[in-house]
Amino acid sequence: MKILLSGYGKMGKTIERIASNRKHEVVHKLNSTPTGPQLQEVDVVVDFSTPDAAFINAKTVIESKKPIVMGTTGWRSYYDNIEELVKQNNGKFLYAANFSIGVNLFFRLNQELAKLMHPYQGYKPYLHETHHTEKLDAPSGTAIHLAEELVDKKLVNNWKYPSKKANAGELPVDAHRQEDVKGIHELSYESDIDCISIKHEAKTRDGFALGAVIAAEWLYQQQNTGVYTMQDVLQEPIKY
Repeated sequence: MKILLSGYGKMGKTIERIASNRKHEVVHKLNSTPTGPQLQEVDVVVDFSTPDAAFINAKTVIESKKPIVMGTTGWRSYYDNIEELVKQNNGKFLYAANFSIGVNLFFRLNQELAKLMHPYQGYKPYLHETHHTEKLDAPSGTAIHLAEELVDKKLVNNWKYPSKKANAGELPVDAHRQEDVKGIHELSYESDIDCISIKHEAKTRDGFALGAVIAAEWLYQQQNTGVYTMQDVLQEPIKY
């Protein structure tokens, strides 16, 4: 599989290493919008660029009839536009707030725990995340996804960042930035007498990069067009 990496920072370099280990070729490594000729030389695009660049990169790739795996966060206001572009161009687009296999299992655990906690109004949920100081968005896309799952399950009416702004019925969310932290997410349910918590901590970037490459392999082989998520990828056995 021939890959174009859009966004060649720390994550892009890790993806390049993982992809090479899995016998793929990274043909282009860019920190700018891909061009038509560059896109014609590859099978799939993996984007870990910036929130400002993500939509125009996705638009360019989709209109060039190439599948794209989007790992950039902070662009979700354009989601409807992406869906329409995919429909118009018979495109293939896969987005995840986090590509780590462990985090996506954590998402499932979050949903199940929310169902269990729903009848017990004495417990109040709270979400906290910590990342490295170079991360541009806060809260993280993963934290937002976890929070929106609780909204979908009607456990809370909404979420609020930072936590001190949260009103009754809203999930308080906090984000902390610390040198060389790959990613920690912890959701707690606290009552007057005890506390229940679930937590995911990334030890290296390799888990995110491996998941992104696995997603690219899956999307490239996918026969049907459309907008997909990592949960679609996890419906099939994962080859590490």
